[in-house]
Amino acid sequence: MTRMYDAAVLGAGLAGSSLAKSLAGQGWDTLLLDRKPFPRHKVCGEFLSPESQSTLDAVGLGNTIFALDPVRISLIRLIFENGAELEIPLPGPALGLSRYSLDSALHHAAEQAGASLWTATTVTAIRSAKHGFSVDIKQNGQSGTVEARTVIAAWGANGHAGLPGYRQQDSSKPSYIGVKSHFRALALEPVIELYFFRGGYMGICPVEGGILNVSALLRRDAFSPAGQSVLSMIKAAARRNPRLNRKLALAEAVPGTQAAVAPVQLSRKLATWEGLPLLGDSAAMIPPLCGDGMSMALRSASICAPLADRCLRGELSAAEWEQAYSRSIRKAFKGPLQWGRFLQGLLSMPSAESWLPHAAKLAPALTRHIVQATRLKPL
Repeated sequence: MTRMYDAAVLGAGLAGSSLAKSLAGQGWDTLLLDRKPFPRHKVCGEFLSPESQSTLDAVGLGNTIFALDPVRISLIRLIFENGAELEIPLPGPALGLSRYSLDSALHHAAEQAGASLWTATTVTAIRSAKHGFSVDIKQNGQSGTVEARTVIAAWGANGHAGLPGYRQQDSSKPSYIGVKSHFRALALEPVIELYFFRGGYMGICPVEGGILNVSALLRRDAFSPAGQSVLSMIKAAARRNPRLNRKLALAEAVPGTQAAVAPVQLSRKLATWEGLPLLGDSAAMIPPLCGDGMSMALRSASICAPLADRCLRGELSAAEWEQAYSRSIRKAFKGPLQWGRFLQGLLSMPSAESWLPHAAKLAPALTRHIVQATRLKPL
């Protein structure tokens, strides 16, 4: 007889893991699964904003995060190709923490709350069933089926082809690739640095253990000749910004920490529900330059959890859940998404390095306001 779960959460990233922890903590028999193995390194700025920390605190994960010894960060520094520089203070302390450690901690918290965790498990189909949903899976080369009263999609921006949340690449839009590697360096500052150059930008963020996370968003047409390895693309990008090139020349790549993801779609529209609730990057992507994507993932889970709980208790219909979730997500994310895309476009302009640092210094309050507009409101 096939086991019936109360909830199946598809995707064990930040949104899925925190949601599974919340539902299991409410007493629901919860399955958390992901198509890839863990622990693993992921392409991410590895920057927990003050807003994301408030969400983690609200779901009882604040102490878990601080136990991982993250780096406290209070300043963002923008460095342009011509050497111009702009410093922007953060509204509160942010944290530098690797996804390798963060995801592992969230998985442990979900399991401690009672959730079952299956990794290296691919979802091949989702069907409506008499008492909820049937989810076809493939694990270790074997096919099987899981049944759940409710199913929630939290499997990221690219999702699974043919399943809810999947976005086909729009060939008329620029195609990007995200790359990441950890580096060891001689000196670490508690500062996030963003280096801009033709064809993309690179962020450097200190994380636990005296390590620098180096991640970049690159236009594929600008870096295709650089070779296929992550490190070759990072080195090719660094050569386009002299200060970045000098900084990375003194750093040593940490073996096994390289990762890449493509395509990265910056123009995806917000979608909250496609037969299933969509969480985190499955719903939309705050432009990576704004550094609040992890906050959005966590916030979508915190909005979804009480509604899912009420639906499982019979206090809300699925239609009422969809309406309430969609309304709350749009209210929380509409402004940051709009301002994030504006800021991403502004900083991507070739002429930005010639006038933006001067304009920001003349109007620092306006600069802080625009940056703050890209962030979710703290809980």
